[in-house]
Amino acid sequence: MPRFLKSADRAPVPSDPEVAKVVSAILADVSGRGAEAVREYSERLDRWSPGRFTLTEREIDRAGAAVPRELRDHIDRAAEQIRLFATAQRETLTEVEIEPSPGVVLGHRLVPISSVGAYSPGGRYPLIASSLMTTVVPKVAGVERVVACAPPISPEGIAPAMIYAMRAGGADEILCVGGAHGLAALAYGIEDVEPVDMIVGAGNAYVAEAKRQLFGKVGIDLLAGPTEILIVADETADPELLATDIAGQLEHGPSSVGWLVSTSREVAERAQALIESRIEEMPTGRVAREAWERYGEIVLAEDFEEAVALADERAAEHVEIHTAEPGAYLDALRNYGSIFLGENTTVPYGDKGIGTNHVLPTAGAARYTGGLWVGSFLKALTYQSATEEGSRQTAPMVVAICEAEELPGHARSAQERLDRLTLAS
Repeated sequence: MPRFLKSADRAPVPSDPEVAKVVSAILADVSGRGAEAVREYSERLDRWSPGRFTLTEREIDRAGAAVPRELRDHIDRAAEQIRLFATAQRETLTEVEIEPSPGVVLGHRLVPISSVGAYSPGGRYPLIASSLMTTVVPKVAGVERVVACAPPISPEGIAPAMIYAMRAGGADEILCVGGAHGLAALAYGIEDVEPVDMIVGAGNAYVAEAKRQLFGKVGIDLLAGPTEILIVADETADPELLATDIAGQLEHGPSSVGWLVSTSREVAERAQALIESRIEEMPTGRVAREAWERYGEIVLAEDFEEAVALADERAAEHVEIHTAEPGAYLDALRNYGSIFLGENTTVPYGDKGIGTNHVLPTAGAARYTGGLWVGSFLKALTYQSATEEGSRQTAPMVVAICEAEELPGHARSAQERLDRLTLAS
């Protein structure tokens, strides 16, 4: 049985009924009144009412010029890393065509989604990396039109570095509007920006709820909730690094989740004390403190097998492995968004530009899905064809199944083809 040095009272609520009610009203209003409603919500919630929500090329260029050259170079490098990994992923995906029986051809084509809305949260922090993750990858997949969207961070609008990242990532259009009304603008269209077919990207509870309610009208990637970090550590782990990584991830927000699973009581106890001191030292410590007190957890595992079971049960967004043999956990673990192997690899590497994508499943969703990747933007569209010989082979099977299902109209479609072939011969 696992032993808890620190347990969490509860987990973040995935969907709040009050949030759902507010979002439902916003979406219905924007659906009915369009840009007028978007402007009213933007003015009320963000104090943002520009002449146009769509950025002009001149505004985009001006924002890029305001970003220091060194930072632009780093953004460009991160974009290239993400692009290279997404390209390698794309190359693993192939179209298929087989002939399972004489005269029958089956296959699928890989067709990119036509248009994608790439939402980047940016009202609290200028999240540059989010603007890359959601624009670079759809472009690698072949998406024709990517509309980047983010809330204003100041009276001037989107942070200039985010705008630069959006354009570096390949965004064709950029909107400065946030929250549920921002996602509604993407789904229903605004100004001269046409509605998109899919919306991706993380955000606050209102953004997540808007994605939930818009699903069906548009496609979505996943419902990304509060961020999570889980670290698996053994007696070789450095408690200083464990504390730094957990405390750092908790600064995302008061609902962030931090878990430590350790097979060493000594390491766990030392890390617990250091987490407290790290939080005190951080300028963002107030936010991290609330998250740690509400959702922080330290569990002692008896051995490797129990550590694996505890990690898989929590199915965390980010999993760091600080053990003598990290590869053993890579082989054994099944439920995680992204895994970081060894003490030299930290969550911010993946979050900010090492090349993998940081839009990842949370709240246990890693049990059944992975994160955003190039395949998220490709539709596997099947096709089939049958020659006369193929129809002779297939029709009797289909007729029998249709009749067993009590669907005579379906059976007739196959039987008539077989009858015609029989007459012709």
